[in-house]
Amino acid sequence: MFSWNENPQNERIENMAKVTFVTESGEEITENDGTSNLMEIARQNDVDGIIGACGGVCSCATCHVRVKSEWLERVGRAGEDEQDLLELEDRADERSRLSCQIEMT
Repeated sequence: MFSWNENPQNERIENMAKVTFVTESGEEITENDGTSNLMEIARQNDVDGIIGACGGVCSCATCHVRVKSEWLERVGRAGEDEQDLLELEDRADERSRLSCQIEMT
C-alpha cells in the first residue's frame, strides 16, 4: 500500500509522505517522510520479503510489491522493462510493481 498524508482540503502536505508495507503475514510497517525508492525504504525498515538483490537497477524481481488499487494511478503503471520482469514472477497481478521503480518524494 502506498499513501500520502493529506489535509482536509485534500491538498498534499509537503514533506509528509507516508508508506505502509503490509507483509504476507499481515504485519504493517509504516515509514513517515521517507525519501527514496520504495525498495530502499523497505530494506531500511527490514520489511520481510523485499530483498532487492540487484540493488535497485530493475534486473531482478526480488522487490516485488502489490500497490493498493486506489493508488495505482498516482504511483503509475509498470514500464516495459519492469513488466518483462514481472511476467516471470509467479505471484504477479495487475497491481504488481517492482518497489525499486517507485520513487517516494
